[in-house]
Amino acid sequence: MAEALAIALFATLMAALLLGFPVAFTLAGVSLLFAGIGHLLGHFDLVLFLGLAPRCFGVMTNETLVAVPLFIFMGMILERSGIAEDLLTTMGRLFGPVRGGLGFSVVLVGAVLAASTGVVGATVVTMGLIALPAMLKAGYDPRLACGVICASATLAQIVPPSTLLIFLADILQGVNQAAQLQKGNFAPTPISVGDLFAGALVPGLLLVGLYLAWVALQALLFPARCPALETPPEERRALLRSLVPALILPLGLILAVLGSILAGIATATESASIGAVGAVLWAILRRRLTWALFWEATVGTARTTAVIFAILLGASVFSLVFRGLGGEALVTDALAALPGGATAALFVCMFVMFLLGFFLDTLEIIFVMVPIFGPPLLFMGIDPIWLGVLIGINLQTSFLTPPFGFTLFYLRSVAPPAVPTSAIWAGVVPFVALQLLGLVLVWAVPRTATFLPEAIFGTSFAPAPPRPAGTPVPSLQDLLGPPAPLGPFELPPAR
Repeated sequence: MAEALAIALFATLMAALLLGFPVAFTLAGVSLLFAGIGHLLGHFDLVLFLGLAPRCFGVMTNETLVAVPLFIFMGMILERSGIAEDLLTTMGRLFGPVRGGLGFSVVLVGAVLAASTGVVGATVVTMGLIALPAMLKAGYDPRLACGVICASATLAQIVPPSTLLIFLADILQGVNQAAQLQKGNFAPTPISVGDLFAGALVPGLLLVGLYLAWVALQALLFPARCPALETPPEERRALLRSLVPALILPLGLILAVLGSILAGIATATESASIGAVGAVLWAILRRRLTWALFWEATVGTARTTAVIFAILLGASVFSLVFRGLGGEALVTDALAALPGGATAALFVCMFVMFLLGFFLDTLEIIFVMVPIFGPPLLFMGIDPIWLGVLIGINLQTSFLTPPFGFTLFYLRSVAPPAVPTSAIWAGVVPFVALQLLGLVLVWAVPRTATFLPEAIFGTSFAPAPPRPAGTPVPSLQDLLGPPAPLGPFELPPAR
């Protein structure tokens, strides 16, 4: 009966979210409703809610999660101070004379903005306002132009520093600890944001390469879809003067933020503060920082952060109730019973997340699904860094898949009326396929995600065999041995 309530809880939650109710209140409200039903039927102990307040307090005091508002603030300052416009103008002039050059410039600018602003919506709107008219005027196929703009904007979800990866790292840390405790490992290897950033770097660059290769293939096979531009000599000379402030300064900021993490000089939170201060200094150097801009970025950061953390706290209520009703054990048994072991279980989880991406936001999916699927997958011996990167690439497609792909609506709001909605939807289809191809490549070669964390931080998650069924978990006292007798002022011996 308890398992049936857990299934009904999940189904009701998905239905309520699809109906458009506020996510944070839906997560908490539906969970509390089923907790009450479960308690009346004798299948849920309300004492479990005593752990909710420490969980909420832990979220608010989590030093790692402090990086989220700092990175959001950095992105808003850079986006509002005109970094995208400068980059698009400069890169368009640089690659314009090459067939498909505007497409190359949009992909590269998307990668730079992903590593600096990390704001998908602002990126696609800015590139839609600036790059799309230029591409259409140059004779680009509307489907290719729309597809490359939408796909390039989604790179902010996988290219570090990404707020999605920060939350994934924090969730996977707790999930991995729970899975290792089930195996009897009371000293699991910790998962840091830096580990996941390093793991996502190569797959992120792989996606950039796939996008560039697709544009190059279109230019080679269908040159009329992406013609070259004529660049006057005076524009080429002006390009050299504008290249340094438009490109070097953002790259320097990226190097300072991401490089400090990968070099082990700073934590993610410390590097986020470096990025926030650097973004303000960049805006001052470019003489674009005004009080109105600063205030708008601050208020926008507060609103975005409040929404994200409200969803996180609502998801904590759902996770507690779902586990209290036996849902976690139900999922674990179902995945363990699949033919094919860990590979089949991982495929099912990736497939479910991909389908949910058609209808739900990425944060909603990771806050709800990772605590459910994570423990059994990691218990089966799957590398948590590899799993986090696979989830990141998988959920990146949710921004492109109709009917609720956010980039589709963002671009539709700024695209000229001459560009039909069907062209936007058709344009993203090849890039969804490219993202799935990237997912398959990272799946087939796990070292693409695990090599850098191991080489830089020495982080390695060697798979340990699960405990045989029925084997009791050893207690902490069993692992430490009998305690030594202590005198009145003696300390226990180091172990």
